[in-house]
Amino acid sequence: MHIFRIPKFVYGIYKNFIWEIPSDEKVLYLTFDDGPTETTTKWILEILEKYNAKATFFCVGQNADENPKLLQKITDAGHSVGNHTYNHLNNRETNADKYFENVDKCAKIINSKLFRPPYGRISSKQATKLLGNEYKIIMYSVLTNDFDADLYPNFILQKSIKQTKTGSIVVFHDSIKAFENLKFVLPKYLEYFFKQGYSFKKIVDKDI
Repeated sequence: MHIFRIPKFVYGIYKNFIWEIPSDEKVLYLTFDDGPTETTTKWILEILEKYNAKATFFCVGQNADENPKLLQKITDAGHSVGNHTYNHLNNRETNADKYFENVDKCAKIINSKLFRPPYGRISSKQATKLLGNEYKIIMYSVLTNDFDADLYPNFILQKSIKQTKTGSIVVFHDSIKAFENLKFVLPKYLEYFFKQGYSFKKIVDKDI
């Protein structure tokens, strides 16, 4: 079973995390995890530009290290960036100190206090350490599942559209793995909500 919208009760359990950004306006917050990657991220930037859409890219430090020009291209286009650890860590295999060291290593490349844990998982000790160092943990209300090659792209599109509402933080992936699904889903997703009068904004501190 694939979850496309995070249940509201989860918000109450993890009150210090940001799951959505309530708004009276028609606004959505698109986010992209796991990049930057040469082919996928470049393509995403071109699609976003067509709709005057801004987004937030949660970058893996190692990928950003290997693609500095692409990282610069993201910020030059007016998008925001966030920390996604240096090595895309599995929180279950890393203690709090080592986890923070990896986040800190990524922070030397990604100048941002926005943080998203890989796999959407983080322990209370890891979270406490990050929050104590002024990081804001940005989760998501809509998970597109674009990384799953076993799902039909149109199924991903329809489920993602259905679960999106004003203020949603929506997670896509600018990874090689997600590219095939993304090529179908992202343009049609943007077109649908653009025609509905929505704008697409990046996440910045003043919003949260």
